[in-house]
Amino acid sequence: MTLPTELIGSIPRPPSLLEGIAQFKHGELSRDKLDALYEDALRDTIARLESTGLPVVSDGEQTKSSFATYPLLNLTNITADGVTIPFEDGHTRQLPKLTVGPFQYSIYAGSYVKAAKRFAHKPIKQAVISASALSLLYPAEGVPGYPKEAFIEGLIKEEVADIRSCFDAGAYHVQIDFTEGRLSVKLDPSKQLLHDFITLNNRVLAHFSPEEKKRIGVHTCPGGDHDSTHSADVDYAELIPDLFQLDAANVYMQLASEHNPEKVLDIVKQHLKPGQRVYVGVIDVLNPNVEEPELVRDRILQAEEYIPANQLGTTDDCGFSPFEDDISTGRDTAFAKIKARVIGTEMASKQLKC
Repeated sequence: MTLPTELIGSIPRPPSLLEGIAQFKHGELSRDKLDALYEDALRDTIARLESTGLPVVSDGEQTKSSFATYPLLNLTNITADGVTIPFEDGHTRQLPKLTVGPFQYSIYAGSYVKAAKRFAHKPIKQAVISASALSLLYPAEGVPGYPKEAFIEGLIKEEVADIRSCFDAGAYHVQIDFTEGRLSVKLDPSKQLLHDFITLNNRVLAHFSPEEKKRIGVHTCPGGDHDSTHSADVDYAELIPDLFQLDAANVYMQLASEHNPEKVLDIVKQHLKPGQRVYVGVIDVLNPNVEEPELVRDRILQAEEYIPANQLGTTDDCGFSPFEDDISTGRDTAFAKIKARVIGTEMASKQLKC
């Protein structure tokens, strides 16, 4: 038996799909033909993930416009001028803004699990966006006739339904994307926003049994879009103590691109709870060079000096293409990096005799 290894989520879309999406937006491609391109991308992604030797696969988010906004597809009560997230290289992403209540998802992530199961021969992991990220949709000026308390209650109900839909569809693990955790410390150095986020996400997790929580994880990273981050300048020490207050059994942590991983691992060691597993990032998705399996192995062995092997797993720092238009990492490069992670994890497992 080897250490568990899982990917975070997104895989770069095939060029043919990206071209088809652009044509569809300009009215040059029918919906049926676009759906056929999505189907081909999904089939190919799962086949290539399975060929790397991954024990758990996903849909690679091939049919999502982004990891964060999939539940908002075709909603009519949002506008585009919400919270703006600046990245280190100067580009920005902007979240939508709620204009009218009530708030409801337009699609649940369980539908992606069902689609992936048609092609997968291995267990399926599904990523979902966090309630804390979607809480940013509510504008500071409020929504007439729809107080924030009502929005939060509705949001929690929808987030629970989203996760539940994944389990009902047969997902092996569900990962809550919490990239805004580190960013929140940058937005609010008092950390009150972070504490609010933790409380909100724990209200969601309270709806699940102890056994179900063993199959739920939380992913944290400083963002990864067009090979740029939004909060890598925030010290992990400002996040980790609160991160491990989340009532989830699995924590997926960006680590390969950290300048001082030993410092981070030492803080994790101080806050790791019994029954929790940390999937450490051993692949730097912002670096175009494919890691050698030996480097992956060495990163794992370093982590094991701080985290017991029975609480350790491996992953990538982030998704490779969280937004569909992010082509900073090539599709072939992503699969090569994943294969290096699988091989490196096997090498470390043999050395650790696990």
